[in-house]
Amino acid sequence: MTTVREGSLEAPTRHALDWTNPEFYDEDKLFAELERVYDICHGCRRCVSLCQSFPTLFDLVDESDTMEVDGVAKADYWKVVDQCYLCDLCFLTKCPYVPPHEWDVDFPHLMLQAKAVKYKKQGASLRDKTLTSTDLVGDLAGIPVVSGLVNTLNQNGPFRSAMHHGFGVHKAAVLPKYHTKSLRHRVRSDQDGGESAGPTTGKVVLFATCYGNRNDPDSGEDLIAVLRYNRIPVTLTDKERCCGMPKLELGDLDSVAKAKAVNIPELVKWVEDGWDILAPVPSCVLMFKQELPLMFPDDEAVAKVRDAIYDPFEYLMLRHRYGKLRTDFAQGLGKVAYHAACHQRVQRIGPKTRELLSLIPDTQVEMLERCSGHDGTYAVKKEYHELSMKIARPVVDKVKQIAPDYYSSDCAMAGHQIANGLGDGGEPKHPASLLRLAYGI
Repeated sequence: MTTVREGSLEAPTRHALDWTNPEFYDEDKLFAELERVYDICHGCRRCVSLCQSFPTLFDLVDESDTMEVDGVAKADYWKVVDQCYLCDLCFLTKCPYVPPHEWDVDFPHLMLQAKAVKYKKQGASLRDKTLTSTDLVGDLAGIPVVSGLVNTLNQNGPFRSAMHHGFGVHKAAVLPKYHTKSLRHRVRSDQDGGESAGPTTGKVVLFATCYGNRNDPDSGEDLIAVLRYNRIPVTLTDKERCCGMPKLELGDLDSVAKAKAVNIPELVKWVEDGWDILAPVPSCVLMFKQELPLMFPDDEAVAKVRDAIYDPFEYLMLRHRYGKLRTDFAQGLGKVAYHAACHQRVQRIGPKTRELLSLIPDTQVEMLERCSGHDGTYAVKKEYHELSMKIARPVVDKVKQIAPDYYSSDCAMAGHQIANGLGDGGEPKHPASLLRLAYGI
């Protein structure tokens, strides 16, 4: 077993993802690296509470003949990979051996490589391809007659039972509603205007996201209302594809590249014309801030987008630093249980949503820094749903303890996962919606 040593005190760094190199898909080299990193993780065990990957690994080790990684069957390595949904929390919040430490551990990107190797070799099931084809599913489910049927069937017990047994979507998982009138069809575009502040230009092009466009357009409208109340003009991109995060988590990197080929030229056009980029879903922001730059480290257009995209509350608090955020709130919110989404936390921007909500008078914000276990697809799969609810349990229990007036998450899917755990018929309220409520607009 590897002896645990002191971790690095330097800031974590990320290596570019060498995904176009044939050696990236060499299974023998992959398994050698998996064994090396699994051995380090076994000797440390700090991440045992984060997700199911680490308990799975440690159980495999503890139940082996040697009680070391060398006693684990190589075929069982995939059991650890399959439990990882790339939340990135182990890399950013727990692991003491991330680069520049000499042990050079990047567990999430090793899992991503393993997923890519598996996808290249085996492909994916119909269920997994369908769940990650968000553009196609959204376009079909957004057809007026179809959306009503889909939303009705998703609440129908016998149909959900059939989906559970025949398609592998858990019957108790919350499935998103589909709206016929998408965000992109609800919002008029502002042509120009805005006032710069610090690095911001003061005018925003919104990347609506698949979920924000078809499944949660109301929160998108609330965000736009807040931006305009703060004298920030808003427009929408002329065209948009899924950011690629669902396909990344599947290991389908070629599909990620295809989405990038549509989105980056479109977004960089707006950046060069002086617009800042916002996206309402943390995973999509992270995709453009981190994953695409690591996949395409020499692409100048990708770098331009990376430097111009913001989390909405990061953006508003940056404007506040320069005196450009309105604080004429009309009402307080009382007690708010605020869940910090994993893919927002790992952007290294700090708790900006909490900071902004805390500016509202008569508002007490309790921040919950545990994963909800949703991940977009993990929580709806038959084989993982109950594990996802186990991961969410500390968050759910804390919300019960707080007994808030509102509970909220920057990730709308995480919010619904919490609601599913509470099981009281209540609904989460997105932070942008809370802010609009506080402004009274």
